[in-house]
Formats: sequence, structure tokens, C-alpha cells
Amino acid sequence: MSIQDELTEDLKIAMKSGDTITKDTIRMIKAALQNATLAANGEPLDDASVNQVLSKMAKEYRDSITTYRGANREDLVAKEEVELAVIMRYLPEQMSEDQVRIIVQTVVQEIGATGLGDKGKVMGALMPQVRGKADGSVVNTVVSEILASLVS
Repeated sequence: MSIQDELTEDLKIAMKSGDTITKDTIRMIKAALQNATLAANGEPLDDASVNQVLSKMAKEYRDSITTYRGANREDLVAKEEVELAVIMRYLPEQMSEDQVRIIVQTVVQEIGATGLGDKGKVMGALMPQVRGKADGSVVNTVVSEILASLVS
């Protein structure tokens, strides 16, 4: 079953059970997917494209949560966290920082990176392997740490 089919089925279940947060979040996801379809000239989205849209949404939610925390708006933090949890149901299981670190070290060795100046090359080779499977900020942090340690 495709992710879009799963979303449709879960929307029906949420509507029948009265789960307003899940229902509203899935509708928001479906709207974002519809916009992505229109941006692709009406071409249907494959699961990889759907994962990209969901990853972007998850990042936006994480950024909002950070902003709301900084503003002491715990009411909004709680709402965003619940909606983020719904989005995360449809993404592949996220890699841990340790798993990302292993892949980054492998890519650094393959490319022969020598320092922070090679970050673009490392990220270019790395992102196809971790896109949708790891939080981009975690990947960026790990790459920076490992490349900085090569200079020391």
C-alpha cells in the first residue's frame, strides 16, 4: 500500500473515531501532497517524493516547536508535537545519530575529505543515502564535527 493510500485509510479511521487532531493533520498532509503534485505539473507523486514532502513538513514542525519553546508557548509546543507525531508515522524510521555518524565517516573516507572545506562534497554524496531517513540538522552537525576533527 502506498503512503497516499495509507493516508486515505487513516483519514477515514480518524473521521469515524472522532480523532480531530489526526484527521486535521492528515488533511494538512494531503493538501501539501496535492500542492506538490500541482508543482510537478500534475504528475502523480511516488513514495520517495511523498517522503520528501513529509520530511519538509517534519522539519517545519521541529523549527516551530523550537520557536514556541523559546517564546514559552508550551500550549503551542504540545499541539505541534502531537501533529509532528502524526507526520512521523508516515516517514521511514529515523536513523539515530550513531547510525548517521557511521555513514558520514564512510563517506568522508571514500571522498578523502580533509577538513571543513570539503563539507559540500561530503553532503552531496551523503544526502542521497540519508534523505528522509535522518533529520537534516543532525546530519549537518555530525558532518561538521567529523570534518572539524580532521583538521585538529
